[in-house]
Parts: sequence; structure tokens; C-alpha cells
Amino acid sequence: MNDHLSPRRRVLWRVARWVLAVAVVIAVVYWFEYRAVTVVGHVVQRGDVVAEVMGTGTLEARVQATISPKISGLITGVLADQGDEVKAGQILARLDDRDLRQQAQAAEASVAAAQAALERLKADKARAAAVLEQAGRDHERLVDLFRRQSAASVEVDKAVEAFRVAQADVTRAEAAIVEGQKNLIASEETLEYHRARLADTTVTAPFAGLIVRRDRDPGDVVVPGSAIMVLISLEEIWVSAWVDESAMSQLRPGQPAKIVFRSEPDRSYGGQVARLGRETDRETREFLVDVRVGRLPENWAVGQRAEVYIETARRSAVTLLPSAFVLRREGQEGTVVLAARRSQWRGVTLGLRGRDVVEVIEGLEPGDTLIRARDAKGTTLQSGRRVKVQ
Repeated sequence: MNDHLSPRRRVLWRVARWVLAVAVVIAVVYWFEYRAVTVVGHVVQRGDVVAEVMGTGTLEARVQATISPKISGLITGVLADQGDEVKAGQILARLDDRDLRQQAQAAEASVAAAQAALERLKADKARAAAVLEQAGRDHERLVDLFRRQSAASVEVDKAVEAFRVAQADVTRAEAAIVEGQKNLIASEETLEYHRARLADTTVTAPFAGLIVRRDRDPGDVVVPGSAIMVLISLEEIWVSAWVDESAMSQLRPGQPAKIVFRSEPDRSYGGQVARLGRETDRETREFLVDVRVGRLPENWAVGQRAEVYIETARRSAVTLLPSAFVLRREGQEGTVVLAARRSQWRGVTLGLRGRDVVEVIEGLEPGDTLIRARDAKGTTLQSGRRVKVQ
């Protein structure tokens, strides 16, 4: 390449290449030996590590009821509103009861009439029984006289006929009483039916709880099944969270949990696994886990979103490595430590993994300083670099 150059130019070309090579070496040496990279540091400590399973779900009430009338009618009053706590049996709404009240009064009159008719039939039976008793005595007396030939056979026949008529009257009176009793029972049942319908115009709370939604106002016409309001029980509130089926073997009822509502992302509330679902969604491969909430936020609503972190294992007084400092190079897990103001790769053996920290079984000791680049989380921090801990 330099054959066409003069000897003097060849010498200058060789000098220039040598100067360039020296400059590159000096730059490399300066980069690695003198220019310090600013890093973030962390001192290794001992502590507790908690393994958790995370799920996302909604706040739900275990017991919930849609308050609805049993009969059709016009709402004349709504006595509870959204956000009110109510007691079991408390009146929540009233329907127009004028027609049903009249029907109940008519049924009461029918019962009174049936009772009076039954008393009259009982009196008729008593009179028929008295006539029968007298006819029986007359029949016995005439039979005795006929035997002594003191009475004619015609008189005896008349006595026998009168006695049989009296017996028939008693039988008829007894049958009338049975019929009267049945009529009274039917009237009483009709009265109970109308009273029940009248009672159905008053809608009450089936259990103590909280009104979370109101759907109707006075003047609305409702039918059976149409919602007036929604009532939930405050006895048991939980988050129904969807958890990946791969974590199923790690979960069981009674495990402690932390609940983080999206309305308060910087605060967690204690909870406990109440029950595990027994059906997995065939598309998402997730199943439901109900986590009971120990204490609710000041402001909450059924259906609001929350994340649950279920504790599946815990180890105490172990060496901890923050998850942000865990790296993988050439298939090995490790981290970068500070050694004589330089970066040094350190392979580690990890154990139980928590949400933010990991247990270190081998490779680190408490007091070691971990470092990582501020912008790349240590992924480009090579061993041997001079570093400056921020």
C-alpha cells in the first residue's frame, strides 16, 4: 500500500499509526482505570423474606340480596337510601295497600259471618238433639203401654216415626256443622291470604347490612323480581382474586395475605384466605381465591379493584439480595459488588424469592456492598470498572 510513497512519507505514516495506537491504549486505560462510573449502592443485610402469590380481583360481599317486592304495586315510600346501615326486619319500602286492605277487611267480615253461621248450626243441633231425646222417651213410653195393651199400635207407629225424624234432624244438623266448619276454615284461609298480601306491601330487610345501591323512588311501579335496592351483609367482605393455576399447590385456607386497593396504592390491609375456587377459567388458566378483608378502608365500594399478596412461605434472619440487583450472565445468577472501588461480578446461590428481595444461600455476606448502574440496572457494568457510589 505504501510502496509508492517516498521513504520520508513512509516513516511519517508509521509514526502516525504508532501515535494512534498509543492514543487508543491511553483512552482505554483512562476509561477503565481513571474515569469512575457513578453507581447506585446497597449494603447487604439480614432480614426476613416472604414468598407471595399475587392475584387481582374485586371487593365482594359473601352475602348479597336484591331487595324486591313479592307482589306488583305502586311504591308509596322508600325508607332507606344508598349508604345506610339497616337492621334485620327494618322497613325499607312501602307499596300502595288500599285495595288489599279492603280485601282483607272483606275477608274478616266473611270469617265473622262463617263463625256466626257455625254457632247457629250448633244451636240447631242442640234443638234437634233435645227433640230426639223427647221423641225417644215418648217412644219408650208408648211401647211399654202397647205391651200392657194400654195403647193402640197406631200411636206406637207415630212415636217410632217421630223418633226417626228426630234422629234424621240431628244427623242433618251434624252434617251442617261439618259444612259450617269447612266454610269457616276456608274463610280463615282466605283472610290469611289477604293479610299476607297486605303484609307484602311492606318490604323489609332480610338481614342486617348496608344498602349499596338504590334503584327506585316513590311513584315507581314494581313487579316481583324488580330491584328496589341492593343490600349486602357486612359480616364477611372479601376480595375475589384471580390467581394463576400454577400457584394452586401453594395455597390453602387460613394463609395470611396483604390487600392493596387501587384507591390507596401505597397502603396495604391485612387479610386471610377464606376459600379456594374449584373451577379454572379455561382461557386465562386462572382460578378464584377469596381473601377475607380484616379491615376496610375509610372509603370503599363493592366491585372496586384490588391486588392480593398471599403469603406462602417465610424465612427469618437470612441474607437478603434486593431483586433489582439480581443479574444473569452466561446462565448463572449473580450480582455486582464493590471491591476496592471497582466493580466485581459475584455468582450467588439463591433460595426463597419474595416480592422485592431474594434469600442468598451462598455468595454474599452481610456488609457486602452491591452496586448497579443508575441507567441500566447493572446490565452493562463490567467487572474491573472504577466506580463511584452515589
